[in-house]
Amino acid sequence: MSVKLIVYPPDELGWRRARYGGVAIGVAHRPSDIRVFLAAAGLENGDGLDLTDPALVEWRGAGPEAWEPSR
Repeated sequence: MSVKLIVYPPDELGWRRARYGGVAIGVAHRPSDIRVFLAAAGLENGDGLDLTDPALVEWRGAGPEAWEPSR
């Protein structure tokens, strides 16, 4: 399965851009934001998605635990 969700590194404020299926879905400040964006994009069970599954999510620059501003 190809990666469908890409979460980019935190910016200087700690926000992370997210793309799903090649489309920008929002800018998140915490993992729960990503789940809301996915649900709004029409993904069923977006709120139950395992954000640590590398088959589904590509975390760029830092993993799901990193939400601190970049320096």
